[in-house]
Amino acid sequence: MSTTTTRTDVYTRVTSQIVAELEKGHRPWLKPWNAEHAAGRITRPLRHEGTPYKGINILMLWTSAELQGFVSPYWLTYRQAQELGGHVKKGEHGSPVVYANTFKKTEQAEDGTETEQEIAYLKEYTVFCADQCEGLPAPYYEMAEPPKESLERIERAETFFANTKADIRYGGNRAFYAIDADYVRMPPFESFRDAESHAATLAHELTHWTRHESRLDRDLGRKKWGDAGYAMEELVAELGSAFLCADLHITPEPRDDHAVYIASWLKVLRDDKRAIFSAASLASQATDYLHSLQPVAVA
Repeated sequence: MSTTTTRTDVYTRVTSQIVAELEKGHRPWLKPWNAEHAAGRITRPLRHEGTPYKGINILMLWTSAELQGFVSPYWLTYRQAQELGGHVKKGEHGSPVVYANTFKKTEQAEDGTETEQEIAYLKEYTVFCADQCEGLPAPYYEMAEPPKESLERIERAETFFANTKADIRYGGNRAFYAIDADYVRMPPFESFRDAESHAATLAHELTHWTRHESRLDRDLGRKKWGDAGYAMEELVAELGSAFLCADLHITPEPRDDHAVYIASWLKVLRDDKRAIFSAASLASQATDYLHSLQPVAVA
């Protein structure tokens, strides 16, 4: 009985977490940059001895790493960290992973015959990223050497972005605009799959940057992740990025998370036939504002 309850709880919790990320406009398994460039050529989370995780644990640990900004691909139990001569930092919270197994159950039919069934179940346990530990052997913290191939920055785009004087901070593995602190956070340039993707992502976040009350003071009623106001603001940023990339003669690959936004955008557009017109107008205003920050060319 408890096994069934635990199984249901794990499945429900994991599924709900993934659904929640999708509702925020994130695909837990895809990003517009590739982490392997910044943290070594790792395609999956790794157990303490280097064995790649499989199945649902990949998504669970990718999501955990994404939300908490972890860099190391290694994950260990509390005891494994101690056995390696290290320890989990005080106050750190672990991430759940599951272990799949089966047990045999014998059932008796009405006619007295017995049948044996093999029932699958999940056992949950907790692991910690090497980033959450101290004293582990050096390989757990080593960063991979930068890739030999180097990305060539798009000079006109870099100059345009610099001229906005926006507070653009590099680090971590997420791109976002923090309106309260008024800064844009971008992953390292080297971690993007190409220079166009970097430019398109930064153009997207700078369009968000224009919504600050000291600039265009754009408030579309966004209260929480996934609501209509959120979807509308993302649509404005999407169009603003497209408009700006066209101006800068950049043709980026579609961002991996575009498909996720489509569902929320469709709802907004179906609920209000004027929404696309409003979004395009606001995106144009944002693009014009960013252009207004550029120095006037001397004739």
